[in-house]
Amino acid sequence: MGRPKLLLPWGAATVIEQVLAAWQSSRVTRTVVTVHPDDTVLAEVCRNAGVDVVITHPPPVDMKASVLQGLDYLATMDRPALGDFWLLAPADMPLVNAGVINRVLDAALAAPGEIVVPCRQGQRGHPVAFPWPLADAARRLSADQGLNQLLAEHPVRRIELGEQLSMADLDTPDDYRRLRDGPDTA
Repeated sequence: MGRPKLLLPWGAATVIEQVLAAWQSSRVTRTVVTVHPDDTVLAEVCRNAGVDVVITHPPPVDMKASVLQGLDYLATMDRPALGDFWLLAPADMPLVNAGVINRVLDAALAAPGEIVVPCRQGQRGHPVAFPWPLADAARRLSADQGLNQLLAEHPVRRIELGEQLSMADLDTPDDYRRLRDGPDTA
């Protein structure tokens, strides 16, 4: 991308501010962003947006390591109960919206013990809701297993959200231009 993609302009804000605004407009009770220790500007933008920032130590080797540090933070701050759950989504999805987040929350509340995966035409999207006990299962994954392994080993409820669910993320400059300038076609 040539520069930090989460800090790219998005309307009157940045990509990360757009994403965090959706989460804060939802019924999620706490939003946590894990940030690499070198990403001081990103950490400050997230703090200014009013979310919890976890500076990852050591720097994560992959997404799973980053998520595990966020889960450790939640376990310390909130002491989640067995009936609680956690939602996971990458930060580079600026078209995520509070309505979708709330639909996933509602489905998770109605399906205790199941992973809830939003779908668009059968394709999995984000955010994904995990029952809190799967935080321990995530910690037990081997080094070569990603978090998707949890979906292979535990009950999953798929909810079809159709066009409400954006599947678009920012991986290339073309993705950024297309999503910033036009409707979600991904």
